[in-house]
Formats: sequence, C-alpha cells, structure tokens
Amino acid sequence: MAVIKNKKTGMWEVRTYYKDLTGERKQKTKRGFVKKSEALEWERNFKLKENQSISMSFQSFVDIYLTDLEPRIKRNTFLTKKHIIETKILPYFGKRKLDDIRTSDVIQWQNEIMKLKKDNGELFSPTYLKTIHNQLSAILNYAVNMYGLKDNVARKAGTMGKEENKEMEFWTQEEFQRFLECVADKPISYYAFEMLYWTGIREGELLALTPADFNFEKKTLRINKSYQRLEGEDVITDPKTPKSNRTIVMPDFLAIEMEDFIKSIYGIKMNDRIFIISKSYLHHEMDRGAKLAGVKRIRIHGLRHSHISLLINLEFSALAIGERVGHEAVDITYHYAHLFPTVQTDMAAQLETEREALVNVRKE
Repeated sequence: MAVIKNKKTGMWEVRTYYKDLTGERKQKTKRGFVKKSEALEWERNFKLKENQSISMSFQSFVDIYLTDLEPRIKRNTFLTKKHIIETKILPYFGKRKLDDIRTSDVIQWQNEIMKLKKDNGELFSPTYLKTIHNQLSAILNYAVNMYGLKDNVARKAGTMGKEENKEMEFWTQEEFQRFLECVADKPISYYAFEMLYWTGIREGELLALTPADFNFEKKTLRINKSYQRLEGEDVITDPKTPKSNRTIVMPDFLAIEMEDFIKSIYGIKMNDRIFIISKSYLHHEMDRGAKLAGVKRIRIHGLRHSHISLLINLEFSALAIGERVGHEAVDITYHYAHLFPTVQTDMAAQLETEREALVNVRKE
C-alpha cells in the first residue's frame, strides 16, 4: 500500500492491491482525501476489511453487510433498511470499531433515538422504534454469525419500542357508497376505489394493473406484480409474497365498469398501466372524499380490511378469503378472528363440552 499526495490536485490518495474472489491480484485507488491522516485511516480500515477483522470500523462492516444483503431482498425493502441504517444508526456508531461497541453504548443510543421527532413534531411510534433496534441487532448478528464477533450487544441491551396492536379500520358498504359518490367527479378515482373495495387488492397491485391483466369473458383479474416509486423512478416488482400471485373473479358489475373504463382511455396498450396516479394522489382523494361524505377517514389499506370483513360477514371461510386476497388462511383467522361471528361462541361451546366430559369421568 502507498499513501501519496497528488501534485496536480493537492489531495491525498491511497493505492493498494488486493485479491478478488477468484484469487486474482487487483489494484484499487482511492482519491480525494484532504488530509494525510484521512487517507491513512481509510488505508487501515481497508486492510481490516480485507482481512475480515472485527476491529474494522462499524461503517466498513456496514458496507460489507449491505453488499451481501442487496441481492437477497426486494429493492424497496433494501432501500428502507439502508435509509434506517444511514439516518438512525451510522451517525452514532459509524466511526466506532465494530468490536468496541458495548451494551451501554447501545442503551445510550436507544435513549437518543427515543428523543427524536418526526417532521410533524411527534415522537416515533413504538413499532418504528422496534424496527430501528431490530436493524442494528441484525447487523451485529450478521457479524457474530459470519465474522466471529463475540456478542450481539444490541440483543443484550434489549429492544426499544414494541409491536402495536393497531385498531383495524374498515368501512361498511353504506360508508363506502357515501364516500364513492363524493369522488365520482374524477373517473380515475372512482374506478380505483371501486377496485380496491370490491377486490381487496393492495395499493401497489392496483397501480401495476394493465389491460392484459383482465379477462372480461371470464370476468377474472390477474395479480402478478406490484408498483413502487423508488429513487424517483416507476418500478414494477413481484407481488408482496408468493401467495400474492393469484387470479380474482370479479362481480359482474365491476367487470362491466372496468371494461368500459379501459375502453375510454385513449391510446392505451395491453401492457400499459391503467392507473397512472401516485399513492399520494390516492391518499389525497381519500382525505377529500371522506371529508365530503362525513365518514371516518381510514387508510387506503383499510379498504382491503373492508373487503375481507365484508366476505366474513357473508360467511365465506378463511381459506376461501385467503385465496382471494393473497393471504394464508391462518393469517386471516389470526388477524380477523374478532370478525368471525361464531368463532368465540364455538370455542366456548367446545370448552363447555370438554369440561362436562371431565366432570363425568370423575363421577364415574
């Protein structure tokens, strides 16, 4: 390795050699250091990183972690994790040696994070705090399992925040109809909300729909992709889970509505997006319609809850509902158990039977 000063620019640079994955010797040059001490620090960390030493800086290890993680998860998930790391973790631990971070350091970090506020002045939710802590723990856990770090001090410190049991928001049919009438002045809003309520598809699934996804002879809708806005670009990704790949049968009225709507869109091609709108547009329309209709404002995802609750009230099974909305039946039962009208009653009756059987055995 060599640390030299570039006579033309006046900046310091590092020139070094390393072996790649195949064992081939390659040269690496890093330029742009204002001070020689900065170049030497980078050189030291590069050596530690190449030797996979746990004495490397936390920042250097995060570079390794993100490089290993990126090809293994969805792009939007990766960017979310990267944002948390860069804004909530690296500012505190970036310059520390990986093996110098103590449990007490993590607790002090937690105290600082719990003081942070969002742009609206509110503290972060317990769920988000837990997500931030879990990300630090995941990084250190990777260091323990793959690079020989002795302990995951984040796990020792204990988590901050907790999972919140958010109240499940949904509309009745009457509330939805009142809302729909108030956004009917904009056709794209009208048909978007019709699709969300009557099919239970996710927001990203709606925004990814193309004419090719509809079979109006069979009145079916194919869900095989999702829309995301990532790094300023429109991105079409796979659906949320493998179970999310599904075919939905539409009610007759909805199939007729969507066929007419698609025909009304000038010049649209089979693989063009139907709903060229953003998620923020839908949220704005939700605000507008709910206010005009005088109904409670629910989240866009609340329309999915509304669809599922409607199907439960119509006495369809958890298995059938799960197939339609792209959930496992066990998830439907777990998350919506309170909406199944007979579940608690059936449980109580079964417990009564079990107790009677036990009492009768003892009497004998």
